[in-house]
Amino acid sequence: MDLFFLGTGAGVPAKQRNVTSIALKLLEERGEIWLFDCGEGTQHQILHTSIKPRRISKVFITHLHGDHLYGLPGLLASRSFQGGTSEVTVYGPPGMKEYLRVTLDVCKTYLKYSLNVVEIEEGKIYEDDQFLVEAKLLEHGIPSYGYRIVEKDRPGTLLADRLKEAGIKPGPIYKQIKEGEEVILEDGRILSPRAFMGPSQKGRVVAILGDTRLCENAKLLAEDADLLVHEATFSSGEELLAREYFHSTTLQAAKTALEAGAVKLVLTHISSRYDRNDWRELQMQAQEVFPNTVISEDFMEVNIPFRQRVEKE
Repeated sequence: MDLFFLGTGAGVPAKQRNVTSIALKLLEERGEIWLFDCGEGTQHQILHTSIKPRRISKVFITHLHGDHLYGLPGLLASRSFQGGTSEVTVYGPPGMKEYLRVTLDVCKTYLKYSLNVVEIEEGKIYEDDQFLVEAKLLEHGIPSYGYRIVEKDRPGTLLADRLKEAGIKPGPIYKQIKEGEEVILEDGRILSPRAFMGPSQKGRVVAILGDTRLCENAKLLAEDADLLVHEATFSSGEELLAREYFHSTTLQAAKTALEAGAVKLVLTHISSRYDRNDWRELQMQAQEVFPNTVISEDFMEVNIPFRQRVEKE
C-alpha cells in the first residue's frame, strides 16, 4: 500500500505544484488504484508516472471546488480511449452526478466502461471483505468530506510445521484450519484454528481529508491512523486568515494528528504563496507539535507499512 501525490497545491496550478490529486496504490492488495480528488491536469501528471489509468477503479472526490475535480471528465474520457473497460465508481458530494452528466453529455463523450456515480452522505460509503471506507463532513465553504480508509485485519499465517508435528499431513484439513474452522479428527482429537495459526495482522488505516478548518470530525477520521493527509494552506501565525477562508495552518494540521494519535502526517494543499525555499520552514512548524511530519511534493510516494500491534487478550 503506497500513497502517490500527483498534485499538492492549492487553488490554481502552479509551476512547482499542480492542484490536488492523490493515488492510493493497492496493487499488491487488489491490483487497483483508488484516486482521491482529480484537479485539472491530473491525467498529464499521470503521464510522468508508472500509474496506468485502467487500474483506477474508484475515485473519491472530497468536494466540488474546481481545483479538486476539473480534471475528472478528461481522465475518465482518456481512460476509455486507452482501452480501459472495467467499471469505475466515483464517490462525491451531491451534485457529482449532474456535473459528470452535463460535462460528458455536452462533449458527446462515450465511455467504453460502466461509470457508477455515488453521491455520498456521512457514514460508511463502501465495504467489502478487504476494506471499509467512511466519510465525514469537514468545515469548508461548501460541503467537503474527509475519507477514512480502513484495511481489515489479515488472518495469521498457517503454522504448517505445527500441524505436521501433530501428525496431520497436508490436505483439506490445512485449508479448513486456514479458513478458521474447527476440525474433529477420526481419533476424537479437536483441532482449534487458533492453535495452528499465527497472530492476525492488523490492517492499516489512512485518513485523507478535503479542505477544512480545524474541526472535530478531522480528528475522528484520523484516529489511530497509520497515515493522515491534512491540508496546510497557510503557515503558522495565519490562523485568522485560515479560518476566514475555511482552511488550516501547519500547526492546526499537526494538532489534529497529535490529538488523533496518528502515526505519520503529510501536509498538502500548499498555497503557491510559499515557494520551495519556504517548504522546509512549513514542515518544521508542524514538526514542533508532531515530529513525524513531512510536507508533500508532486510525485512523492509514501509507503504505508504494517504496524506491530499488541493484541488484547
